Amino acid sequence: MVDPLNAWWAQQLVLCGWAFDPDPLTLERDEACERLVGLGVVDRGELAWRLVEALDGRHPDPARLLAALEYVALAGAATWLSLPRARQWARRLAEAIRTQHASLDEWLSALCRARSAEGWVKGDDGFAEACEALAALEHDGEGVTWPVLNDSLDAPSDGTSLWPDEAESRIWRLRAAFQPVLEAQPDPVDWHGLDAWLSQSWQIEGRDSLIRVLLWLASQGDRQGWDLDAARLGEATPEARRRWHAGLDPRDRDFGRVLLGFVEEGEPLEWAAWDWLRLIDLAWAGACIGWLEVSEARLFALHGADLILRRYHDWPALTRAYQRGRSLFEGRDLLADVEADWRLLLHSPVSPWKPELQELLSPELIDASRTFIRDLRRDPSHWVLALASIREPELALRQAVTVQLDDARREDARGYLAETLDLHADEGAQALGRYWLPAQAHHLNQLAADAAHGALPPSRTPFGPVAEHDLEARNALGNASRHAATIHMAEKFAFHLQMAMDSEWFEASELATLAGALQGSLCRFYVDARRLLAAWAQWEAVLPEPEQASLATLILWHRDDPGSLFHWLDWRGQGWQEPGMRPGLTHFTAMALVGPLNSAIWSLPQPESERECASIREWVDGHYGVQGTEGLIEFIDYLLEVGDRQEYQINYAPYTLNPARLASEISIIESGECGEEERNHLLRLQRVRDGSDGCNEIDLIAWDLAQAVDLAIAGRQLGWLEQERFVARLQRAYSLAAEHYSGWEAYARGLYAGFSFFMGETSEREDFLASMGQALASWLAAAPPLCGPWASLEFPGTRPRHWAPMHVDTLPGDERILH
Repeated sequence: MVDPLNAWWAQQLVLCGWAFDPDPLTLERDEACERLVGLGVVDRGELAWRLVEALDGRHPDPARLLAALEYVALAGAATWLSLPRARQWARRLAEAIRTQHASLDEWLSALCRARSAEGWVKGDDGFAEACEALAALEHDGEGVTWPVLNDSLDAPSDGTSLWPDEAESRIWRLRAAFQPVLEAQPDPVDWHGLDAWLSQSWQIEGRDSLIRVLLWLASQGDRQGWDLDAARLGEATPEARRRWHAGLDPRDRDFGRVLLGFVEEGEPLEWAAWDWLRLIDLAWAGACIGWLEVSEARLFALHGADLILRRYHDWPALTRAYQRGRSLFEGRDLLADVEADWRLLLHSPVSPWKPELQELLSPELIDASRTFIRDLRRDPSHWVLALASIREPELALRQAVTVQLDDARREDARGYLAETLDLHADEGAQALGRYWLPAQAHHLNQLAADAAHGALPPSRTPFGPVAEHDLEARNALGNASRHAATIHMAEKFAFHLQMAMDSEWFEASELATLAGALQGSLCRFYVDARRLLAAWAQWEAVLPEPEQASLATLILWHRDDPGSLFHWLDWRGQGWQEPGMRPGLTHFTAMALVGPLNSAIWSLPQPESERECASIREWVDGHYGVQGTEGLIEFIDYLLEVGDRQEYQINYAPYTLNPARLASEISIIESGECGEEERNHLLRLQRVRDGSDGCNEIDLIAWDLAQAVDLAIAGRQLGWLEQERFVARLQRAYSLAAEHYSGWEAYARGLYAGFSFFMGETSEREDFLASMGQALASWLAAAPPLCGPWASLEFPGTRPRHWAPMHVDTLPGDERILH
């Protein structure tokens, strides 16, 4: 029995020069493919557009309808379309023709008018003969008449959709922004010249580079740079905007002009659809070329759709956002073309975008894509990438796959480690632990809590005031009191760790362990990405790096962009094993006794490399004449038990009881020739006479304690002191400080007095004293905040006076001491 639709379809193909055959799909496959290419239909994407255009309800064109019937017949024969899909397209075309033309004569007349008006058939009379042949078929009863066609179309169809409509296939309807997808199974016939396009337009040469770009589009894309530029321009004056545009590379001037236009015209400054729709397009490309399994490609595309559904409520909002992005990319404002460019998808009766955007995909599929994307970023190295990419956005192209670094990048990383951190290959990866600074986070958290409660130290100190701008920086810490400060330290550690990974100096397994520890620590202090990024932005705002642009705006971009890598990290953590040692509060306080004699110590010292040890040995020998473990331990113990203070007590304190004898001693020495030792003795006698810097009233043991702690730290770095011996000396210094002083101010007076009294002869004495006094003032006032930790620590033996931070990011210690 003849199928009415097929027979009618075959009759129309006579008008295209085909011989009549009741089955329009019997052409040989290769011949059908060749004829499609000959008609300019080089792939299924082009075929899809021609079918949608033919069924444009606003501009019916009989010539296009007839051509579409031929395309579908050829596509079915070429197996570009499944048989049910081909028949459904033919049925839809037949319905359009029947709707517009009530009879065969009307249809043929319309085709003739189209031929006459547009030159559809040229150079021969074949069309007229075809029309006569078709009329004869119907009138002679050999073909399907128009009424029979109507009855056939009125009958129920087989239910096949024009577009793939299974739940898992509906994701590809979003790909219609570029080319509609006719069949759910991707195939090379979907995309002519795909490999060349991937290489030339994207520099994608294989699976790994494709995945990197897919994840880059999801997490950062072009939108990040545009968003940041737009934010700056939105706050800039007209003159500043002009300077910005003038300062662009000539190749970017058109982009800048378009962006300025959007800003000044009040256009919504949002274009993420440009990245996320291209993500879906590239996922389809990966499946077509065979670099992605179909299931993988679908999950990547679903991730893009997930992000789209979070940002856009309907198709018009999506298309306008994409058009803004395309405008910026191409450097020409295309917003006036929105209706023309997107009319078919938004209004065609056969558009794949007929379902509502928010109803396109099931929650189950979205959930599956979220699991897939998080699994790709499950490795803790993605935490390092995410944090380090704030300073180097290019790192976002390293996600999920192994990247082979070039020599230049490797050398840059090694140069950074050696020149900036003084870290070298022979030290091993464990040496990175010295850059994990939990005590610094404790200090900042405590200052922030005190600042929020107005409990910071006075701005004036016994050594004078501190700079106003340093006080302002200190006081501003109160704004960050609700956020744990670990991120301020951890993000720098992550950048160092990324450089260590790129240097290829260290064992990958050891670096992976550090990355896992970083992840675990941050998961402990921050419950999710938004909390971490909000904390980072707040601490960045109150502690900006000198002479560097603030990262706060970029950090907040990651907080607010749903695709940012931070939102897709593994937040479960692997337990709390920090990348470096966390000192106890008592130990941290004891190390702080060194004061300005050394830079602030924010972590427990560890044995250093031989290179660094050589420098430390030279300092220990040059300043103290100490060589070797036993000599060091003996000298540290001497400082703790006797020290320079004994020399004052034996050789100088008695003179305070006999001023006449003191004056006589000074006169005798001044009247003769003095060697260096006698000259220093004379200077100290004069200081006793004058009571310089309170040397006769102030306990000078602080000078010995500071030196002892400084030497103990050096001994630990040299490996001359084991941890147990080192801690024992710290504890002894802590106890002596508690016995002799009432607080940090008294300790600072003692340290300054000892420094002043025991200083040897030098023309730079006043400069040294001024520098020490300024440093002590900064340590006491915590201005600038990271000069030293005295203001955040209870002095040994004193009662707690600080406000407790609102979080657990503090050092462990005695319950009596720990707030």
